[in-house]
Amino acid sequence: MKTRPIGSRINNADWMGSLCPTLTAMPLKFLAVPGSHDSFSFWVDEEAPVGPDQKAFVKHLATIFRLLAKKVMKKWSMTQNLTFREQLDGGIRYFDLRVSSKPGEEGHELYFIHGLFGHKVRDGLLDINAFLSAHRKEVVFLDFNHHYAMDEEHHRYLINMLQEVFGSKLCKINAVEEITLDYLWEKKYQVLVFYHHSFAEGCPVMWPGNKIPAPWANTTDTTKLIQFLETTLGERAKYGSFHVSQAILTPRVKTVVGGLVRGLRNYLVERNLPIIMTWVEAQKPGVNGVNIITSDFVELVDFANTVIRLNDLLLPKQAVR
Repeated sequence: MKTRPIGSRINNADWMGSLCPTLTAMPLKFLAVPGSHDSFSFWVDEEAPVGPDQKAFVKHLATIFRLLAKKVMKKWSMTQNLTFREQLDGGIRYFDLRVSSKPGEEGHELYFIHGLFGHKVRDGLLDINAFLSAHRKEVVFLDFNHHYAMDEEHHRYLINMLQEVFGSKLCKINAVEEITLDYLWEKKYQVLVFYHHSFAEGCPVMWPGNKIPAPWANTTDTTKLIQFLETTLGERAKYGSFHVSQAILTPRVKTVVGGLVRGLRNYLVERNLPIIMTWVEAQKPGVNGVNIITSDFVELVDFANTVIRLNDLLLPKQAVR
């Protein structure tokens, strides 16, 4: 496994546009695409209330211990260090997005959330759109898979925002098999939005969540994680959809207690990354193979580049770069 020295990120800003014609003609569901888990958690607001995605006892502790509790939560809520733009420059093309309104705030403003509130959703979308406008052959998956404290008006606000920000870049719903990079380039589509809520039904540019299943192992054990990833990959063909392999470990309460001060990155992620990356390096995209692979702290190892290079395995041997 290659470690990534600080400040030495590889620029993969145009990797999709640099693929050979054999790959750009393949359904996108067969290509290997790097993604990030809780993609927006590079910044969280310690001053804001604890998010509605947290259990009651966590909110209670935060009320009692206030800033101290939130500092601990921050260590365990942040799963990324890189901003959206930095992730995009590094090659990340799938974003795992969880959004919420803020308790007591008037209007319909929405924020990214993972335990604590992050940036406004609109600001993040504008950053992504600016990148796409400068890199016309790059395509992103935006997976809005969790919505908290949102009523019908909030959903309408978010869907309108997505259409306003991305406009004609939004890919209309189609058969998954038809979605190739060549097709997207021809149509000038660059954004596939997956919206896991019934309110988006009927909107032609909001793909249903069942078109991008992301099975979750929910374990701290790397052996169980890899077994789960293998099992769910073996089942993906029957869904005929895109597929997310979440190559991540999920802390339990006792994990957090055991590594209270050290946090997710130092206590759980760094020591297990070599095993997880060994699994990633052994994968092959294509039919019954990997599609999107997500990771925490994508800059810690050569993650994005490793996933992108898997696409070479789809080429005839003499055509490999």
